[in-house]
Amino acid sequence: MEDRFNRKYKYPWVLLNDEPFTEDFKKRVTVLTDAPISFGLIPKEHWYQPEWIDENRARNGRLSMMAQGIIYAGKRSIIYRNMCRFNSGFFFQHELLQPFRYYWRPSVKFFCDVNYDPFVFMEDHGKIYGFTISLVEWQATIPTLWSTVKEFIGENPQYLDKENSLDFLSDDGGETYNLCHYWSNFEIADMDFWRGEAYQKFFDFLEAKGGFYYERWGDAPVHSIAASLFARHDQIHFFRDIGYRHDPFQHCPSGETWSQGRCACDPRDSFGKYF
Repeated sequence: MEDRFNRKYKYPWVLLNDEPFTEDFKKRVTVLTDAPISFGLIPKEHWYQPEWIDENRARNGRLSMMAQGIIYAGKRSIIYRNMCRFNSGFFFQHELLQPFRYYWRPSVKFFCDVNYDPFVFMEDHGKIYGFTISLVEWQATIPTLWSTVKEFIGENPQYLDKENSLDFLSDDGGETYNLCHYWSNFEIADMDFWRGEAYQKFFDFLEAKGGFYYERWGDAPVHSIAASLFARHDQIHFFRDIGYRHDPFQHCPSGETWSQGRCACDPRDSFGKYF
């Protein structure tokens, strides 16, 4: 991201970790950019499994997923669950992110030059969420997520936007979840949306169910469901011109976009189809 985009714009970097960064790490990272960098510590209550979680129930859930051959299912997957919960409900609350409205997750490999400012694009066009790859979630990791979503909507119908994207999430008017979600390892989004009343109430409702630990609710379906239900469909944007990879999938632009971006990827090797 620094080479393909930020070297031209010098937006500040904010790096967060559950333990203090070493001085050696800070030194090595700082030489890679001329942009400001902040290093922050995640509050323990935002990262670690809450004490009220029934560990026996959570362990049984992990063992069940292990038996089904699901990734991030074993004991070490608690760290993955911590990350999903943190990204779902807490990162945008961190003190270092309070001065900012938009963010872009950098945990991917970028193939193309980005010759415009996506943050300005988001603001100018009233977008709240931007994605590049959408795919389906593993049903066994979220068996009760959709019923929980329906329960929340039933109790809080005022948060459902009249021009929502329910059709992206469901093929039968909301009765069931088709598992579609935006792959959140790329996302560009408006943190004021996450900080808003609808999403905060939604996350608190999910948090109280314990599904981040009893199952394996990911921040990708959580963010996708919220953006699709609580925002207008025209507030979600497909950044088709930005090529990136997060193993095992990638998106590669084609045509003039590929050449203009000096993309280092094969357009024939791109996940999904788009128009």
